[in-house]
Amino acid sequence: MITIANTKMVAIGEAMVELAPVGDGLFRRNFAGDTFNTVWHMAKLLGPRADLGFVSGLGCDAISDAFAAELAADGLNPAGLMRDSTRTMGLYLIELDGVERSFHYWRSQSAARHLANDAAALSAAIDGAGLIHLSGITLAILAPEARSRLFAVLQSARAAGSVIAFDPNIRPRLWGSTQEIRDTVQQMLILTDIALPSFDDEAAHFLDADPAATVSRLARAGVREIVVKNGSAAVHFRTPETQGAVPTPPVANIRDTTGAGDAFNAGYLAGRMRGLGAEQAIGLGQRVAAEVLQHYGARVPKEVGARLSGMVV
Repeated sequence: MITIANTKMVAIGEAMVELAPVGDGLFRRNFAGDTFNTVWHMAKLLGPRADLGFVSGLGCDAISDAFAAELAADGLNPAGLMRDSTRTMGLYLIELDGVERSFHYWRSQSAARHLANDAAALSAAIDGAGLIHLSGITLAILAPEARSRLFAVLQSARAAGSVIAFDPNIRPRLWGSTQEIRDTVQQMLILTDIALPSFDDEAAHFLDADPAATVSRLARAGVREIVVKNGSAAVHFRTPETQGAVPTPPVANIRDTTGAGDAFNAGYLAGRMRGLGAEQAIGLGQRVAAEVLQHYGARVPKEVGARLSGMVV
């Protein structure tokens, strides 16, 4: 299997102000974003056994300061946070229909859209990382020239020994066309060691007939380790040594599906950083996702997060 050389990991992407419903027309303010959710849960799982950081853009305002302070207090390295005095954090609101969710976004002034403007600063932020994680949202929020800079930085990091993990996490509203999605994801797959797609995205935008087809297509693209999430259905996987499907255990008391895939990624990547095989790491990902499903919002409450470290040996 792929070997992650050290315990330094960075996630690259956008964190936003989250307004999550808690009932009776009330909302709780939090911070969330797909790759941030992943690395935050990894910090709870791994604690001081790993050096975990988040690379993004923030403003110079009070809400950005609050995010940076909370990130550091929760055990993440803030060195990769780049400040922009002309911008701030984006915001999104979760609307629930039962346990399913839809989102309303306000992100035009998000400083994270400029996280790849300075290639030297981005290179410094990920330097020496054993594992780098990013998503399709990371790519989608960037202007084409910034995306090209990010690809170049990732290529150099990979050549230096970093393992690149990528969740396509396709949000059509962030893209100009289906063709742009396909072309950009294909470019990213060339740089990807561990792919963590969701089957519904792959079926909708790449017309895969089933998760096995997704596995085969990504393997043909050169990805060595592939894990396909599929809601409550089995997780399909392939590594250089083995392949198969792991049933997803049922989850009771589901309140909100927001962030479940990000939490799965956290468990899987934390497991792989600790040397677990693919099937064991998938099981850990499923357990972390189950915790998120039982709470409102994209991240578990902090008192629950404090218990996650017991899941990892």
